[in-house]
Amino acid sequence: MIDNNQLLRFTTAGSVDDGKSTLIGRLLYDSKSIFEDQLASIENTSKKKGHDGVDLALFTDGLRDEREQGITIDVAYRYFTTPKRKFIIADTPGHIQYTRNMVTGASTANVATILIDARHGVIEQTKRHAFIASLLQIPHIIVCVNKMDLVDFSEDVFNNIVSEFEEISSKLLVKDVRFIPMSALLGDNVVNKSENMPWYQGAPMLHTLETMHISSDINKVDARFPVQTVIRPQRDGFIDYRGYAGRVASGILRTGDEVTVMPSGFTSKIKSINLHDKELDEAYAPMSVSITLEDDIDISRGDMIVRSNNKPEPSQDVEVMLCWLNNSPAKPRAKYTIKHTSNDQKAMIKEVVYKYDINTLDRNNEDSNLAMNDIAKVKIRTTKPLMIDAYRENRTTGSIILVDDTTNETVAAGMIV
Repeated sequence: MIDNNQLLRFTTAGSVDDGKSTLIGRLLYDSKSIFEDQLASIENTSKKKGHDGVDLALFTDGLRDEREQGITIDVAYRYFTTPKRKFIIADTPGHIQYTRNMVTGASTANVATILIDARHGVIEQTKRHAFIASLLQIPHIIVCVNKMDLVDFSEDVFNNIVSEFEEISSKLLVKDVRFIPMSALLGDNVVNKSENMPWYQGAPMLHTLETMHISSDINKVDARFPVQTVIRPQRDGFIDYRGYAGRVASGILRTGDEVTVMPSGFTSKIKSINLHDKELDEAYAPMSVSITLEDDIDISRGDMIVRSNNKPEPSQDVEVMLCWLNNSPAKPRAKYTIKHTSNDQKAMIKEVVYKYDINTLDRNNEDSNLAMNDIAKVKIRTTKPLMIDAYRENRTTGSIILVDDTTNETVAAGMIV
């Protein structure tokens, strides 16, 4: 049973001319997710350019205009809804120098769609995108073998690409990989099943996205509630109300549960859970709620409420897989602000253990300079303990960002090892 309001986020990745814009355009067009005025404008532009039909790539072309105006765009987001689900598409650039953009767009995704040009097969860029998807622990990957019309819808070509990709994915930590042969330009296997490829027995892309089971992607075992703010209304009926507001990062919290406040270690029981003016029996990720406890404990922003029998590891020394996002390289032993859930601390990069060569996936132990788009394993020391989980177990409490105090720019994003 699919929840009709369930939101699925997916990211598109592919080399420059693999047809990402056309695929997104086809998805929006065939699922009737385009406003009439927008459609009329694009039909006019297509005619002016001399196209017979609608140029599907134009649905994301506003971005290119903005690039020409000199505005930097990291990731373009597109929203659409079908009767079965809501979707957010993160369209990430394909060039090698935009590794950081794929990391940004894919960090919250349930599904990564990796496009492969059927004529070229698995290329370096494909390996790079598969590696980043596995690094970010994206639970599901859909490999879209596009432009099948240019290889006469050949089953052999498709099967060869599948076996090539499976050879790569077997070395990566990816649980669920699916393959769909398609032609985004002609609409084969995007929204509607292809008549040109009767040998393909699977579902088209939209049906796969609509029916994919994503509820189990969220960690329901480790209850983690980072406190964002303390609510004290001080008005009639709420004179003594002291609620701790935040978003449940993972797990389930119920009234009556024995909980521990980290890092102080004080214990109490959950007295009530409130959502707006409603009182709930339980809260689960990713709900935003307010919790009250039976005891008065000094709790402030950055603290974490957890179940007493299941606590995270408080640590000042953190090993992180870091992607450097900034134009300026990392400064040796410079101080940064580390942001972890609602907790901000000062931190320092103590050591670069190794860097990944994104092209070969080899580890480089010699080079310790961190420049833009570099991915490296580093050791970070913080001024106060962070309540951490490994990223592979909990994407919310296992991720951090680093901010440069002098410029207030986000310089790096990381996954806790």
